[in-house]
Amino acid sequence: MGIKRRHWALAAAPLALALLATTGCESTPHARAKPAAAPSTPVAGVCAKPAAGPAKAPAGAVSVDPAVVGDLAAKTKNSPPNTTFWLRPGKHRLDPDRYAQVIPKKGDSYLGAPGAVLDGRKKNQYAFGGTASDVTIRYLTVQGFVAPRDEGVVNHDSADGWVIEHATIQNNSGAGLMAGARQRVRASCLRDNGQYGMNAYKATGRISGLVVEGNEIVGNNTDDWERRQEGCGCTGGIKFWAVNGADVRGNWVHDNRGAGLWADTNNNDFRIEDNVLEANDGAALIYETSYNAVIRGNTIRRNNWVEGRRYADRGDTFPFATIYLSESGGEPRIRARTDKIEIYRNMLENNWSGITLWENADRFCNSPANTSSGDCTLLVKNTHRCAQPAIATAPLYADCRWKTQRVDIHGNRFVLDKSVVDCTVKCDRMAVLANYGTYPDWSPYQGERVAEAITGKQHNRWHDNVYVGPWKFVAHDPSRILDFGQWQSTPYQQDAGSTFRAQDGG
Repeated sequence: MGIKRRHWALAAAPLALALLATTGCESTPHARAKPAAAPSTPVAGVCAKPAAGPAKAPAGAVSVDPAVVGDLAAKTKNSPPNTTFWLRPGKHRLDPDRYAQVIPKKGDSYLGAPGAVLDGRKKNQYAFGGTASDVTIRYLTVQGFVAPRDEGVVNHDSADGWVIEHATIQNNSGAGLMAGARQRVRASCLRDNGQYGMNAYKATGRISGLVVEGNEIVGNNTDDWERRQEGCGCTGGIKFWAVNGADVRGNWVHDNRGAGLWADTNNNDFRIEDNVLEANDGAALIYETSYNAVIRGNTIRRNNWVEGRRYADRGDTFPFATIYLSESGGEPRIRARTDKIEIYRNMLENNWSGITLWENADRFCNSPANTSSGDCTLLVKNTHRCAQPAIATAPLYADCRWKTQRVDIHGNRFVLDKSVVDCTVKCDRMAVLANYGTYPDWSPYQGERVAEAITGKQHNRWHDNVYVGPWKFVAHDPSRILDFGQWQSTPYQQDAGSTFRAQDGG
């Protein structure tokens, strides 16, 4: 599908190696936290108690018989657009050909009766595909399909305007669900899929107006793709690519292998609010080479224990964080509901580290170090312009590089009890930093220019937060570790109005 691979963008960063014993981490590198119990905040545990569909066929609906193999696909083909299909209780099957699938027509609706399951039997690759818009799937369980990596089972072709509600999409390979423009995914269970719960990717054009609300997104990436292909950047609960406008609210995102939510490459205008993000192996949230977001009111706990510990045990000094902003910031020239990245009123408790703001000085348009290969910033339409000698002068010097800028972090509560996380060092950091620019030889960003910009010149600001626990702070580069007083003092002047209580817990 042409999805771009990415790496942690650390190859060029000077990372001091330390002995394994100095990490102070007692658990095994790949130990997972216990699965999260249902949260007390009002997000639904929909996987344990899925809503029941209609026990009788609605008036005018076409009834689908589970005893007839291929009945759903055949009746869809032979019915006009805007037809409602009611799947009777039982296990529905497609024809055994691996490419057999349901191809809806515009406006079709699929309703599952209680106990209705569409099962791919590990033979069919896709459940629902095609380009028809405004398709609805409700109260149906979709399982056992074997989509290839980076492809999806439901809405395989990323058609627009689909509504997925009260559905259970589980135990599939690849992504359980793809996304198109104006897609609504509500009150559904995206569980134990091989790669992603949802892959919000569209091969042509951008996705806009995406809503992901009130879902449980749990246990995805069962095929552990980062181990199979290290650095692929192809895992997690949900991955977003070039989405322009998304509301991600009221979801319970937990126990995924990899990141919980990951927005990668030229996303813009996200609102991520009132979610519970917990016990994901990696970061709760990665926002990478993207723009303009509001991240507020989220409960974020016990994330990054596996991946953070793994890198620490390798001796890696990079501050791998629970909220990781990589080359992402506010940009007033790109239309959105905000012109910055604002992170506020969140509760972060006993995660492996806190928030890291990062820039790779070697990652920019046309650089061989740009792991989003072929992509440029949203500010440069003609990528070839980002080359010598023009890139060294305004406006391209600024516009050819994704910048972590205009990030406002305030009103959050950061709690760390190292006895809960089971570590002594490297799990306690807030950070704003970049690497020393070295590559390629024509780069205008060599040396400490980017590190100095992200630390002191790009309007990145922590203020009015509450810290409980033995937090440390990293500025400029991984070797510059500060205490709270140094963090607040010149030249950094961070966390004005914040309070700090150093003892663990609380």
